[in-house]
Amino acid sequence: MTKTFKKLMPLRFPTLGLILLLTFFISINSAFARKFPKLKIDTVSVDTTTVDTTAIIDQDVVLLWSQKNAVGVNLNEVAFVNWNAGGNNSISALFHGNFERKYKKQYTLWKSNIALRYGINAQEGRETRKTDDQLIVNSTFGYRRDSTSNWRYSAKFNFNTQFSNGYQYPDTEKPISKFMAPGYMFLGIGSEYTDPKEDLTLYISPVTQKSTFVLDQRLSNEGMFGVRPAIRDEEGNIIEEGENVRTEFGFLFTSGFTKEVFENINVDNQLSLYSDYLNKFGNVDVDWQLNINLTVNDFVKASIGSHLKYDDDVKSKKDSDGDGVLEAKGPKIQFKQMLGVGVLYEF
Repeated sequence: MTKTFKKLMPLRFPTLGLILLLTFFISINSAFARKFPKLKIDTVSVDTTTVDTTAIIDQDVVLLWSQKNAVGVNLNEVAFVNWNAGGNNSISALFHGNFERKYKKQYTLWKSNIALRYGINAQEGRETRKTDDQLIVNSTFGYRRDSTSNWRYSAKFNFNTQFSNGYQYPDTEKPISKFMAPGYMFLGIGSEYTDPKEDLTLYISPVTQKSTFVLDQRLSNEGMFGVRPAIRDEEGNIIEEGENVRTEFGFLFTSGFTKEVFENINVDNQLSLYSDYLNKFGNVDVDWQLNINLTVNDFVKASIGSHLKYDDDVKSKKDSDGDGVLEAKGPKIQFKQMLGVGVLYEF
């Protein structure tokens, strides 16, 4: 076990800039709380006609903001001592966090959140491997005309990338992905429907810009993640570097649904569909996450989840002839399944 834990130490985690961004985001709500302290009024012994109206306004400002924070870790460990059936010692860990801020006043709603995931696996006799890596930022601003309408005029921002290098294991010399390679950003305006009884939202945007970032020049020269590859001469020399940013303009539909189907069992379904007007309109990029969360007690949680992705611009790569060079193939469905039990702290 000691050797296994030592293998976890060399992992490279997010840059200082990301840490500062996250710290700033989390501190927004606490800053409001310090600026606008809550007011308690004794309506029995105090003449309410002489209450300071400024203090009441300050209390209202506090109530406009709400927050949800959650951090947790899922662990899985196997150790063998004189085990006749054989096996390798291993340890897996998945660190995750979600930080949400919501501003609501009359007909205006502004909701933002940051979701983080990073998973690692260390197995005896093998290098430490990454099992999950995700950084997602969402922000939605909406306005409705009156208190009875379930539709809002909305503007939505979404950004997602990863923290560290990804590899086609066992090859750890040549990364196939990095921080901001790829990075995806969606920015659009449309209309959002919120169900008054169920925790259901539907967002439709006919005007959405999608930007794909590949800031690693080697990967962009190879045309990874849909960007234009480098232009080369007959001898293979680069005449023009590959593009680092690919911009699309299209139609976006998203839906989110959360429901407690049984006591302490919640289903969370998130779906995103996008199609580019200018490039093969009708080809749909799919991002679908389905999670079942089970509550054991206030701190111990279990989850079963799946994540399906399809992007027509992302070509799969495989070393089909054994020469050590990855050849580009066609787009394929990407699928990930997750099962975890761990500790979750909400504050």
